[in-house]
Amino acid sequence: MAARTRWVVLGGSFIAYMFDALEIILLSLALPAIRNDMHFTPLQGGLLATATLLGIGLSSVLAGYLADNFGRKKALIASLVTFGLFTAVLAFVPNFELFLLFRFVAGFGLGGVWGVVSTYVVETWPAPKRGRAAAFVLSSFPIGGAVAAVMSGFFLPDWRLMFLVAGVAVIVPVLIVVFAFDESSEWTQEKAKRAAAGDVRNVSVAQIFTPSLRRTTILATLVAALALTGWWGASTWLPTYLTTERGVAPATVAVYMTVLNLGMFVGYNVFGMIADRFGRRPAIIMTLLGVGVTLPLYALTSNLTALLWFGPLFAFFAAFTGLFGSYLGELFPTRVRTTGAGFCFNVGRGVSAFAPLALGALTAVMTLGSGLLICAGIFLVGALVMFLLPRTGDEPDAVQQPRGSLSATA
Repeated sequence: MAARTRWVVLGGSFIAYMFDALEIILLSLALPAIRNDMHFTPLQGGLLATATLLGIGLSSVLAGYLADNFGRKKALIASLVTFGLFTAVLAFVPNFELFLLFRFVAGFGLGGVWGVVSTYVVETWPAPKRGRAAAFVLSSFPIGGAVAAVMSGFFLPDWRLMFLVAGVAVIVPVLIVVFAFDESSEWTQEKAKRAAAGDVRNVSVAQIFTPSLRRTTILATLVAALALTGWWGASTWLPTYLTTERGVAPATVAVYMTVLNLGMFVGYNVFGMIADRFGRRPAIIMTLLGVGVTLPLYALTSNLTALLWFGPLFAFFAAFTGLFGSYLGELFPTRVRTTGAGFCFNVGRGVSAFAPLALGALTAVMTLGSGLLICAGIFLVGALVMFLLPRTGDEPDAVQQPRGSLSATA
């Protein structure tokens, strides 16, 4: 693969996934203004976020089908256009029902971006550099969060104009993909090979549940669900925890969350290098153990200075999402790579949609600090399940997947 192609994919995918993060986080920042303007109840506000994550969870089937049957480039363009369009039309939404529907459909596009850019990186970067490349691309998530914070400060309380601008701006990554991205040569060669052999069957999600891949698919989905449930449960309620149970002023909470995002950005890239040096699976286990140990420190301390340091330390270890990008893609052969990786990660995101609601319900019988301890336990369970999955790529004792074959043993 030409060096130019690798770097174009790296930079373009970074920008595309940054917009993915931007669109997700804008809703949480705009929710108070939306509720005030449209008189939504707290339950309705929570359902908007849940609908987005459920759409993301279901996207794994559609986006994987498009990418594995019609090409990575077409699937990425379709994903970007979908969430850009359905974000822009929120500027004109008249009621809760349409708002809920538009966020659900936007989720289909948002979920597709993760799977396709991860696959692009796996198929364009050599194995010894693939971990850090995928982690760098996915480290754009906290950057997107920072951009969302700037946009909200500039536009709110005019949330309608904010969503219109954010949706229209997606034209930037769309143009980059249309004019600068080449189709994955690995996918093209594999498709041509199958066509020459007379195999014209379309890829379907059922193929990642064949006997050779079923165990890997189930375990990888379980790990993603555990990791993302712990993350969304903890991160959604951290600002409230700091304000209500630790007495941190709202302005200071904003500083804490900014520092936390910086810690996450650094963690993604550091653990990307660790993944290439020591292996994807050990690096993911390290991150899950790290968040499982540091989150209780964050939940139990009342010292404000310690909180300022434990926050970015916790976020530093929350790099598993970036590592999943290369690891999950390597678990599956070329033919079903986007379907497999996208299914595992996005079904996990769909399951995690209920984490904020569940943790909020638990506050009726326990403190938020206790809820954060439960999230820490979920992270540790995820680390244990990771031991049941194989090593990949160039790691010692790795399971080598035949490219383009469905007979791979996982």
